[in-house]
Amino acid sequence: MNFIDILINLWESTGIYASTNWQNYVMIAVSLVLFYLAIARKFEPLLLLPIAFGMLIVNIPGGYEILYADGSDGTAGGLLYYLYFGVDKVIFPPLIFLGIGAMTDFGPLIANPKSLLLGAAAQLGIFVTFFGAVALGFRGAAAAAIAIIGGADGPTAIWLTQQLGQSDLLPIIAIAAYSYMALIPIIQPPIMKLLTTKKERSIRMKQLREVSKREKIIFPIVVTLLVGLILPSALPLVGCLMLGNLLKESTVTDRLAKTASNELINIVTILLGIVVGSKAVGTTFLQPTTLLIIGLGLFAFVIGTMGGVLMAKLMNVIWKGQINPLIGSAGVSAVPMAARVSSKEGQKEVPDNYLLMHAMGPNVAGVIGSAVAAGLLLAVFGG
Repeated sequence: MNFIDILINLWESTGIYASTNWQNYVMIAVSLVLFYLAIARKFEPLLLLPIAFGMLIVNIPGGYEILYADGSDGTAGGLLYYLYFGVDKVIFPPLIFLGIGAMTDFGPLIANPKSLLLGAAAQLGIFVTFFGAVALGFRGAAAAAIAIIGGADGPTAIWLTQQLGQSDLLPIIAIAAYSYMALIPIIQPPIMKLLTTKKERSIRMKQLREVSKREKIIFPIVVTLLVGLILPSALPLVGCLMLGNLLKESTVTDRLAKTASNELINIVTILLGIVVGSKAVGTTFLQPTTLLIIGLGLFAFVIGTMGGVLMAKLMNVIWKGQINPLIGSAGVSAVPMAARVSSKEGQKEVPDNYLLMHAMGPNVAGVIGSAVAAGLLLAVFGG
């Protein structure tokens, strides 16, 4: 083989030579936008950065074929081919919930059980969007998978989508869910301001009572029992969430709680983000259906935020001005970002009005609510 042949072979082995699809380059551009949001704007960087990187590497021409090689030709399979089993077999999402549970303080919810109503009301976006998706021609299981985007919980969206057998929709649904979670500081404030008055946004709430250690230990056990007895299909998510919380609150498993809330959730987040992003291949991702699902996901977020705020306004009337309606928007389960947005909007009206702990109640209630909603949809459409 002469020198010219060597150069030709090298050229033909490059991704540039293999590239024939403009869609791949569009997705590379999208990944760069996600890098910007994650790094420069700090929008959920722990999630968006791995997703963006996964999207980048599989859209480099030839990248998908190498990373997702199944080893059928006798060679070793690609790295992402094996890592994707964590999503395909629905292993990663419950592990994420285990870590979230170990990081979460349910004290504000226990101190103010009324917060459960706000977490439930914020799930309105899921069910309204489900009927909207059905009206637009999606079948039941697909409509349910799309609707769960409104739960503002990426792991839940991935878990339900896979359990319902809608793996072809997974890249769109997962990226939409995580992207909208990251954009909550942009999406929610205009809705909150539109639905509330200055007087309502200025309401000061009473300090929450101190929750005993016994209550915090009993809570995850009771929730697991109740959810398991009423809706067993939600146990993989709710059970792992409550196990993680029990590891934290029991004080006798500190090593396990620290592992779950640090090393475990960090490792799984990296792997989950990369493999989810790596499924956003330009040739399959850039379809009219993608734009429709992204639009329905935004609609779900808007309706969910509205449901939480309007329920808080109603509760404020019932309990005679004791509830700031801004905390209702935290009923979506993007913890703790949604609670921070509620607090920040309150401080724009009254700088020393700190709503964060009050907003954490509906926020963690939203985590439970979205998992229960996913379990309900699975029970109905999983057959």
